[in-house]
Amino acid sequence: MGKGYAEGSAVEERLAAMERGDDLHAQLDAGRAAVYGATEAEPESHFIGWLGEVDPDALFAAGEAWGIQIVRRKVAAER
Repeated sequence: MGKGYAEGSAVEERLAAMERGDDLHAQLDAGRAAVYGATEAEPESHFIGWLGEVDPDALFAAGEAWGIQIVRRKVAAER
């Protein structure tokens, strides 16, 4: 009896990736947590800074930013 999905498209894709030379051990990059929100100077939602470098709770509590969201963003690779 077959093993279903393990013998189907997942295996085919893994074999194709090996033939292409893809790094099969590389993990997916979830990105970095970015803080977005609105400010008095820029009322539309925009990038404020990286989580850890800015404190979204403190910005909101001080009334400096509102509509704050934390979004995962890929970081451009440094050369």
